[in-house]
Amino acid sequence: MNKFVLNETSYHGAGAIAAVPTEIRNRGFKKAFVASDPDLVKFGITAKVTDLLDAAAIPYTLYTNIKANPTIENVQSGVEAFKACGADCIVAVGGGSAMDTAKAIGIIITNPEFADVRSLEGAAPTKNPCVPIIAVPTTAGTAAEVTINYVITDVEKKRKFVCVDVHDIPVVAVVDPDMMASMPAALTAATGMDALTHAIEGYITKGAWALSDMFHIKAIEIIAKSLRGAVANTAEGREGMALGQYVAGMGFSNVGLGVDHSMAHTLSAYYDTPHGKACAILLPTVMAYNADCTGTKYKDIAIAMGVTGVEAMTQEEYRAAAVEAVRKLAEDVGIPTTLKGILKEEDIDALALDAYNDACRPGNPKDVTLDDIKALYRSLL
Repeated sequence: MNKFVLNETSYHGAGAIAAVPTEIRNRGFKKAFVASDPDLVKFGITAKVTDLLDAAAIPYTLYTNIKANPTIENVQSGVEAFKACGADCIVAVGGGSAMDTAKAIGIIITNPEFADVRSLEGAAPTKNPCVPIIAVPTTAGTAAEVTINYVITDVEKKRKFVCVDVHDIPVVAVVDPDMMASMPAALTAATGMDALTHAIEGYITKGAWALSDMFHIKAIEIIAKSLRGAVANTAEGREGMALGQYVAGMGFSNVGLGVDHSMAHTLSAYYDTPHGKACAILLPTVMAYNADCTGTKYKDIAIAMGVTGVEAMTQEEYRAAAVEAVRKLAEDVGIPTTLKGILKEEDIDALALDAYNDACRPGNPKDVTLDDIKALYRSLL
């Protein structure tokens, strides 16, 4: 038996944020807890949403103690701020950091027995849906607005941990490409390649099946056509990436990912490396490693990436073509090709162990050993 979980409602397209106050009112909420990272507040992005709340006379409290890789402390202080403000819903405005923080806060508020944030790791047996979340992404990558996952950094132990909980999915997703238009090119590239990683890992993961495959292959196609334009800040590219990353999220949230994400999580925990950048650097190498356990799926990926002449290729050729198409896209949008300047040789043993223990690793299509992960890291030095 397979299970699929999606938002109750989602809005898509330029100007979609106008639905935020309407959804708050229609659902009977009285006050919003707006979770957004400080840079978005500084540059006026969060105000695009809070101005709508002001115009609709909807009270709110703004919470901004959120780091790029959100920490246990960010969640704990957020829980206290939520309790103190009297809100009854959360509006998360931002990338994965804001939405992941909002999910953890919302879960703890309604499931106080999980106040120890570390207890949420893995598939925590929470009983109650989290505080209702309206998620407004400002990056086209994480798809946290439609997933049942969130990731928190344990600074003390230098590790990230993945939480998987059907109770944390936002009730409403508002995917407005205009909210993403101010992203710098480098961030657009990194988050876009994160979305592509979601789609490719979700397509080949052990848990993949017909329904998830439908979403993932379409997401690969959309992202391959849109990411270069999004980095160049074209309206068409932004709109395509807003949709593509969401479609990828619809799939991978329900079937899992693989070792690329496991390895990226540890790089972020150790070096505060942006998650999307880490995923993107790893992707071609991990794809090549996984190729012999993917059946004919790399043929589909090559076609979706826009490779021509695939039907005439041998299995070895279309697998290589799929990897090369991904590598070329990463190169075209400015993703580094190695981990030089990030990864330290002396950390590899510890990084590999943490990646091996990461919740995403078991879904990898190829059974991964600790030595395999070490070798993958070293190949990118």
